[in-house]
Amino acid sequence: MYKILAINPGSTSTKIAVYEEEREVFSLSLEHSSGELAQYESVLDEFSMRKEAVLRALMDHGVAPEDLSIIVGRGGPVAPLKSGAYLVDEVLAHKLKTNPLIYHASLLGGLIGYELAQELGIEALIYDAVSTDEFSDIARLSGLKEIPRVSLLHTLNMRASALRYARSLGRPYEELNLIVAHLGGGLSVGLQSKGRMIDGVTDEEGPFSPERAGRLPSTGFLNYCYEHDKAFVAKKIRGQGGLVSYLGTSDAREVDRRALEGDHEANLVFEAMAYQVAKAIGELATVVDGVVDGIILTGGMAYNERFTGWIKRRVSFIANVIIIAGENELESLALGGLRVLRGEEEVNRYED
Repeated sequence: MYKILAINPGSTSTKIAVYEEEREVFSLSLEHSSGELAQYESVLDEFSMRKEAVLRALMDHGVAPEDLSIIVGRGGPVAPLKSGAYLVDEVLAHKLKTNPLIYHASLLGGLIGYELAQELGIEALIYDAVSTDEFSDIARLSGLKEIPRVSLLHTLNMRASALRYARSLGRPYEELNLIVAHLGGGLSVGLQSKGRMIDGVTDEEGPFSPERAGRLPSTGFLNYCYEHDKAFVAKKIRGQGGLVSYLGTSDAREVDRRALEGDHEANLVFEAMAYQVAKAIGELATVVDGVVDGIILTGGMAYNERFTGWIKRRVSFIANVIIIAGENELESLALGGLRVLRGEEEVNRYED
């Protein structure tokens, strides 16, 4: 029986899970305090600390590392990649360490997996990296030649949800056109057509979210930029935008509670966020001439029936709307590794 270790490092935690094929053995979040992280100058400096935390967790849960069949790490913003699995070999490990698109804790998923796999004589993968980029050529034009559109979507959860829905239909994923909206701290909407994510609406050009401003009127934003310094504006649009800007909180549950208690502004803002998600879904439906086999709503906010109800009301004329709530990232990593072990999915190799 295959045993898979999934590793998903975030800024203040390292989430891990062990699966025996489709069955979760255990999962947990290893929290890293601000004091613990303060001693490190860079994300890469945290490598040994996080690796040791992973090994201790395996020991505490009675999992011997030598029993693992494969290790799958979260694919950070390493480089523009195809969707799916990439073998972490010497070339990709060097890229993760020395020249990724952005230095982010998620890069450590591949690096920790690589070192452990080298010691154990097994393979390590990254899967559906943050920087997955399969946009068609026509989708890259923004309207200003110097600023091309780039694919930075919640690919891991979005693609896992699409694969799950395809299985439920008994149809090959590669035959379907699916629109998936990830509804979390950041919102993004992607179009997966015939097995590739050919277009999307990222969290900087689409709906506002709990903390992010999303798409903004360009002239008004230009004037705003001239009135404030770059650091202020950067924090405003990513961290103090969206629900925080309008209502002073990033907690969608609190906003919903306030709305239900009669707060008209809270209700207006909450519905406006759903309204913008629906607009993004409609926008992507045009890319495939309206031939859409399903619309999937996923992420943490997909648990909220009022929020998903507003979206469904506006887009159900396009296609059936399916709710697959939650982030499901560790499961997505593990099942990706399982498909590779079973020979159901090919492994890509990164070439620098």
